[in-house]
Amino acid sequence: MASVDSTGSSVSGRLRSGDLLHAGLAVTLLLGVWSVGGLEVSTGKVSSIEAMNGSTVLLPCTYSSCIGIKNLYFNWHYNDNGTMIKLCQATIPIEGVEPRVSVNHDRVEFVGSSKNNNISILLWNITFEDEGQYICFARNPKEKNRNHSAIFTLKVVDQMKEVDNTLTVIIVSVLGGVIGLVIIAMVIKALVAHFLLKDDEKNKECLVSSSGNDNTENGLSGAKAENKGTPKA
Repeated sequence: MASVDSTGSSVSGRLRSGDLLHAGLAVTLLLGVWSVGGLEVSTGKVSSIEAMNGSTVLLPCTYSSCIGIKNLYFNWHYNDNGTMIKLCQATIPIEGVEPRVSVNHDRVEFVGSSKNNNISILLWNITFEDEGQYICFARNPKEKNRNHSAIFTLKVVDQMKEVDNTLTVIIVSVLGGVIGLVIIAMVIKALVAHFLLKDDEKNKECLVSSSGNDNTENGLSGAKAENKGTPKA
């Protein structure tokens, strides 16, 4: 009986360990799917911009979620040497419904649209004091309040830097010269081949005409010889 109990306990222990393993795998898969399809915000491929003092700049930001959104909350902040200044905020009830944006800055304008997952803003008449980091934040209650943020850096200058195109001009000039030489070489080659072909045709015509003349002369000389050899009656 003791052996039977020990065998039964070992079997049940294996079953429990197997159940725990399966449960762990299921949780891992669920977490993986949730993380892959989770909320993300992005400021695009370029995360910074350099703009002139007094101009208007676009601070881009878009969001994405594979499982959709519900009451998505978003805001923009400006990092003023560690002090976060809120520029605007809003909630998007569901996909396709435009939010009512609360703007806290007199030179900020919301230009996004929930139809294309865009929560970008415009910053008008920028000054040197506007230089720094701008944070786009979003939170999705549909994903257990999963949140994500992205940083966009603004640099303000008094004049735009002139791009030195000297190297580009040199490369283009060299390439143009090489291409021109190749074209000239091909044209010369084609002309030489054309003239050589004409000379060959002329030589063939001369050979044909000379061989014809030789045959004619031979025929005439043969006829004269026959006439001379015929006796008179």
